[in-house]
Amino acid sequence: MRGPGPNDPCWCGSGKKYKKCHRDQDAVSPPAGNEVRAGTVTPMRTVPPSIQPPSYARTGRPRAAPRISDPADRIARMRRVGRAAAEVLDLLSRAARPGVTTEELDVLAHEACIARGAYPSPLNYHGFPKAICTSVNEVILHGIPDSRPLQDGDVVSLDVTLYLDGVHGDCCGTVAVGKVDEESRRLLQIAEECMMKGIAAVRPGRPVSEIGRAVEAHASAHGYDVVRSFCGHGIGEDFHTDPQILHYFEPRARDLMREGMTFTVEPMITVGSAEHVVWPDGWTAVTADKKRAAQFEHTLLVTAGGAEILTALPGSG
Repeated sequence: MRGPGPNDPCWCGSGKKYKKCHRDQDAVSPPAGNEVRAGTVTPMRTVPPSIQPPSYARTGRPRAAPRISDPADRIARMRRVGRAAAEVLDLLSRAARPGVTTEELDVLAHEACIARGAYPSPLNYHGFPKAICTSVNEVILHGIPDSRPLQDGDVVSLDVTLYLDGVHGDCCGTVAVGKVDEESRRLLQIAEECMMKGIAAVRPGRPVSEIGRAVEAHASAHGYDVVRSFCGHGIGEDFHTDPQILHYFEPRARDLMREGMTFTVEPMITVGSAEHVVWPDGWTAVTADKKRAAQFEHTLLVTAGGAEILTALPGSG
């Protein structure tokens, strides 16, 4: 997820080495041409000691967590954290409106996690400085909340993960800010449909490649592309673990889905090219052509009949 090295080709396509082209400029501001500009990022917030932290809370370096031995107990915990994560995402989705900064959304999420007795999983994960990811317009994912106010016509992906009772629950939704254009409205619709097509492909005994096949087919049928550089993942006691869940068809992705598995389906769909570049902050991934992207995500439990969505609110679908 890091940007180009000094001797790598520059992201701009000039053919020059990064150090001879945009490196000095990028050290001051994001790559030229971006519609979204980085704002000021405030210091990392703290979490009360009464909240159970994950392994990386102090060091930023995750370690493998102890497994929960009772499958029924593990599933019960996953349902609780999934419901809590869904509540926080719903709260943020309703708060995202013109004039609100992504920093304000982060503070709201941070406090909502603590109110539920949960640790905001992204906080200090490999050094990430905030409680959530807020990815605006051409930002694909891992946007860092900052002082930039949301503007009428923006779209923003809100990626929320909570750590509660020893397990993580992860979800994301992209919402319209104010009145968006028809292209953006359709992007959000198709991106959410892509996620649901992937979820519908979940069945015990099937390879995980069937998820990517379903997502890619729906995106392509409507003229959209699927980001290949980032994927879904196993989740539970650890934030990210096997299996990898690709959102495009890869026949070598042969891991079989098994009843009781928990993982995310979280396709990133783009209006234009799915190629990306990463800002100098080492996190913010944007589309190379600066066209918009959208992401939707749920944490799932594989059941005998398919998939149970753990991060859906009751009555939401």
